[in-house]
Amino acid sequence: MRPLRVRIGVLGLALVAGLAAPTAATAAPRAGSAAPAPTVEELRLDGDVPREILRRSGFAAVAPAFARGLGRTGSYREARAVVAREGAALWRRAVDRVQGRGPARGDLSRDDDRPLYWARLGMTRELRAWEPGFGLSERQRAALLTELERTSRGQTDLRLPRGGHGGHGKGVKRVLLTGFDPFTLDRDIRISNPSGAVALALDGTVIDTPDGPARVETAVFPVRWADFEQGTVERALRPYLPRVDLFTTVSQGRVGRFDVERTNGAWRGGFPDNANVSRTETVPVTDPASQPQWTTTTLPYAAITAAATGRFPVYDNTSVTEIPAGATEAVVRPDGPTPGSTAREGGGGNYLSNEIAYRATLLRDRLGLHGTLPGGHVHTPVLPFGAGNTDPATGAVTDPEFVRNRLDIVAQTRAIVGVAVSAAGTDRG
Repeated sequence: MRPLRVRIGVLGLALVAGLAAPTAATAAPRAGSAAPAPTVEELRLDGDVPREILRRSGFAAVAPAFARGLGRTGSYREARAVVAREGAALWRRAVDRVQGRGPARGDLSRDDDRPLYWARLGMTRELRAWEPGFGLSERQRAALLTELERTSRGQTDLRLPRGGHGGHGKGVKRVLLTGFDPFTLDRDIRISNPSGAVALALDGTVIDTPDGPARVETAVFPVRWADFEQGTVERALRPYLPRVDLFTTVSQGRVGRFDVERTNGAWRGGFPDNANVSRTETVPVTDPASQPQWTTTTLPYAAITAAATGRFPVYDNTSVTEIPAGATEAVVRPDGPTPGSTAREGGGGNYLSNEIAYRATLLRDRLGLHGTLPGGHVHTPVLPFGAGNTDPATGAVTDPEFVRNRLDIVAQTRAIVGVAVSAAGTDRG
C-alpha cells in the first residue's frame, strides 16, 4: 500500500460507475428503534460486484445465516458465543477454500481473498443493525463487533507449535505472517489484495527449508486508520512475538516487483482508508515520549534478494523520505534516514503498510527482541487485471491473467518466507 501520488499513477484506476439498489436486511431492528447506520465499507456491499463475488464463491449465505443465529439468542452472553463461533468459522471456511479443502461452492477461483472480505462486511452490517429483544448497549455492540473482527481475521486462531523463541535450528520453526484487506475500492470495487491471498494460502502450512520445517500462522488486518490507533496490531501480535522464530507483515506495493522494506517511519501520510478517513500525523502509539522516528527490519534481506524465489524481482529497498535535523523541508534519502531526522515516508511509504511494519517492529524492539527476532515488512507486486479488463464499470470480476498473477505472487511469497527462515537460522546458529 503506497502513498497517493504513487498508487494513483501506478494503478490508473477509474471511479466505479455506480451501485445497485440495496438488498433487504435480514436482521431487522426492533420495532420502534433506530438501527445504527451502516459504515462506508458496509454500504459498498450493495454494489453488483460484491454480490457477484459472494454468489460465485458460495459465501452469499454467510451473513443471512449469521443474522438468523443472532435472532435465536436470548442474552448478550449467548450472542457473544454466536459471534465468536461464526467469526472463527468464516476464517476457517475462507482458509479451507483457498487451500483446496471441501467444495469450492462456486466458479470463482479458490485462491481468491475477496469472499472473506465481503462476507465479513455482511456479518458486521447485520450485527450493527441488530436490535435484540433483551436490549443491547452500544458498548456491548462494540465489543461484539470487535470479537467478530478478531475471530474472522484469524487473530484468535494463531496455533504455534510448542517451544519458545530462538530455537536455534531445533524442532519446527514458528513463523507469523500478516496480510491486509482489499483497498482503494472506490476506484475499482473488484480489487483483490495479494497479501490477503497469501495469508489465506499459508495459514497453518509447513514450509520445508534447509534449516528444517517452518510452520506458518497468519492473520489479516483492516485498512482503517482508527483500528490501528486503537491498538489492533499490538493486541494481536504481542502474545506471539516472543514465541516465534520469524515474522513478516505483508502488503501490496509496487508494480512488477517485491520489496523488502529496510526502514519504517513514524508518519501517517493521509491517504484515505477503506472508511474514506484520512490521517496526517505521527503514528500514535503508547508511550510516545520514547517513540523513535524510525524502526528497521531484522529480516535477512541480503539472502532474500539474492535467492531465486520466482518470476518477480525482489529488491532491498533502502529509500526513505525525511525532514533532516534542523531543516523544514522533506527530502528523499535513497540510502536511509540520517541521524536526528523526522520521518515522512518509510521505505514502504506512509500508509497502513508502513504503519503495520512500524508497529510490529517497534513492538519487537520494546519486547527486547531486536537482536534475536528476524522481522520486518515485504511488499508484493500490484495485482492487476488482465489486458482488456481494466474498466471497473464494465470489466469482469476475474480473468485468467489476474488469477495467474495472484497465484505466482502467493507462491513467491511462500518461497521468500522459506529463504528468510533458512537464512535467519543460519545467522543465529
